[in-house]
Amino acid sequence: MATSSVQSTMPVINLKSGSLKMPVLGFGTASDPPVDSETTKNAVLQAIELGYRHFDTAALYNSEQPLGEAIAEALNRGLIKSRDELFITSKLWCSDAHAQFVRPALQRTLKNLNMDYIDLYLIHWPVSSKPGIIEYPIKPEDFLPMDFKSVWAAMEDCQRLGLTKSIGVSNFSWKKLEEILSTANIPPAVNEVEVNPCWQHKKLIELCNAKGILVVAYSPLGAAGTFYGTNRVLNSPVLNQIAKARGKSVAQVTLRWAYEQGIGVVVKSFNKDRMKLNLEIFDWSLSNEDLQKIGEIPQGRACVGTDYTSIYGPYKTVEELWDGDI
Repeated sequence: MATSSVQSTMPVINLKSGSLKMPVLGFGTASDPPVDSETTKNAVLQAIELGYRHFDTAALYNSEQPLGEAIAEALNRGLIKSRDELFITSKLWCSDAHAQFVRPALQRTLKNLNMDYIDLYLIHWPVSSKPGIIEYPIKPEDFLPMDFKSVWAAMEDCQRLGLTKSIGVSNFSWKKLEEILSTANIPPAVNEVEVNPCWQHKKLIELCNAKGILVVAYSPLGAAGTFYGTNRVLNSPVLNQIAKARGKSVAQVTLRWAYEQGIGVVVKSFNKDRMKLNLEIFDWSLSNEDLQKIGEIPQGRACVGTDYTSIYGPYKTVEELWDGDI
């Protein structure tokens, strides 16, 4: 049986809700531009071989089925002994973000993955859209305000039924998180948002920590090469200077910085060499001087979220979407 030292050495984070242990470094499966299912499946298999155990997918990504197929093959090949060795995150799309559609949406996700449960189910964005086909971008006239109370209650039902071990949100400002918390019986375990040295989200992380909500970073390297991404992270003179001094890649310095913030991280690369390098961040640390320099990097979002605003509402501007935190 193939084994990996990374599997036993990768740190985990205890989630307050659901009493779960999440591997700190997750493997993202969203591809922009899209790739075929076989490419995704092969990348996931390579990731499992290398030692990744947390996989992040979503209904929108069209990666649930190839992820499930890769996991089934990994089990057959003995790369893992059981599905329980893995931590699987998926997300509720806007068109299903209505109380009566939450459970059916998660059941479709489970069918795609060929699983009885996932570990974490997230509301993908804090906005609903006209029920029906999953599509992106959403038509401006199809956006609808989300009924946070009823949608979150349906998410809680999914956890109680054992369809997911924990629940959370993604792309939620603190103000919108407070709306969830005001009626929640089960608080969100996670808020998955953009975090990187060029958008450090210190205040949100601090507020979430105080409530026992884990921040998980997406686009930790800036999502360069995607339609919304930025090269500011990988081209940062500060990060390049630190990387050169330490004999590390800029990506390694960036991921190590995120890990030292005490948050979870989802990184996406289908290049095997980079996948391996991204795992090699746990046996060294940044100095206080390094952290201070990174803390002084100019700030700005890469994922502004313009595609989730509409002249028809509920968020007409990105300022409204993020409640001014831009």
